[in-house]
Amino acid sequence: MAPQHRRVRARATAVGAAAVVVAAALAAGPTTEPVPADDSRPAAPAPDEPVALPTVPEVPKAPAAPAADVPPVPVPVLPAPLRDVPAFGAFLASDARGVDRMEQFSRWLGGAELRVGHTYLPGHRWSDIEGDVGFLEAWARWRNAEEDRMLVLNVPLQERNEEGVPDHEVRQLLRRGAAGEFDHHFRALAERLVELKVPDTVLVLGWEMNGVTYTHRCGPDPESWKKYWNRIVRTMRAVPGQEFRFDFTPSRGRDAVPWTQCYPGDDTVDIVGMDSYDQPAGHSFDEQVEEPYGLRAHVDFAKAHGKPISYPEWGLFRNGDNPEYMRRMLAWIDRHEPLYNTVTDYCPHGVWQCDDNPESSRVYKSVLHGRTHEEEPDTTPETPAPTPAPTVPLPPENCSPLDLGRWVEYWLGGKLCFRFDWWSRTR
Repeated sequence: MAPQHRRVRARATAVGAAAVVVAAALAAGPTTEPVPADDSRPAAPAPDEPVALPTVPEVPKAPAAPAADVPPVPVPVLPAPLRDVPAFGAFLASDARGVDRMEQFSRWLGGAELRVGHTYLPGHRWSDIEGDVGFLEAWARWRNAEEDRMLVLNVPLQERNEEGVPDHEVRQLLRRGAAGEFDHHFRALAERLVELKVPDTVLVLGWEMNGVTYTHRCGPDPESWKKYWNRIVRTMRAVPGQEFRFDFTPSRGRDAVPWTQCYPGDDTVDIVGMDSYDQPAGHSFDEQVEEPYGLRAHVDFAKAHGKPISYPEWGLFRNGDNPEYMRRMLAWIDRHEPLYNTVTDYCPHGVWQCDDNPESSRVYKSVLHGRTHEEEPDTTPETPAPTPAPTVPLPPENCSPLDLGRWVEYWLGGKLCFRFDWWSRTR
């Protein structure tokens, strides 16, 4: 920005004296060079021939200036390399609409990389559980579009899975499964997934088995449930070309039966998951962490068994729009680094397709906005660079500046100086 011109009040005699000095200096004809105060004005050219001058008294050489005590500039400490971000995604719909919404959800998150696609097989009839549903093809195409994507598929263990089958019938079904009666349905599913070129699908078998909702629940006969699970896993692993990983996923808390009583064993479990919603009403996040069979028990159990953890389902539920829960759950996930997590995105649980939770939605979006699996967004505040000390323009070499006063120097554009070597033809 150009400096503002200021009015200068000076007595006529002062101006006249300065003018006389300038005139005398110019009439005498020494080589003069203005030294710009801001390096913005070009230096005046030297005359072609030297001009005779009156004797100029020798100007004593100024003593060397002491070395300035400049504090050392600290070298900025670079942040440590950021760890890989756990894979994440969302359940947006089971069928091909869920595939289409993945890109929209990513755009809503500022281009965040959704590595996990999550869908569910229907549990109405055995043909559904065998994978005879058209939308698996759409999910397989999504999975294979990028090498590092992950397809998570929830698989019911029984048909009529949400029809309120009573305990005594569930008990009989579990025993029939443990005896191998239903093996061929799961062999067909494995072959279907290999055919679709998604042999590395993560299979969440019989999820939330510790509750009362599903026909594949564990409570009526935990021992038969575990035997049944083991048969399914061994049957599917026997299919050529498979690379499946099997996720044992109870719901958080004790529910109808402690989920540890349903654990089928380390040989057939690859991942220990947990579905964790914001419930029951009135419970804080700390209570969800510390309750029996809660979040901390889940992490500790998986660690004791040498298994990674996951959160296939999580979200809001019984406490309305709860940004504190959302903030704490996201922090918990970042801290414990599950293999993957997928928020359940429909009302009342969700943050994108549900308008009932605007504050929680803002928290979720602010934390995951623009996130990729390569690095976390760098939230470290930038340290401003030190402001350099103002530089004072130096006079030309072998030149002694004349002090003509600030007013004259202002109009001249800098100081005048006499060269000591004006007589030299080689300068």
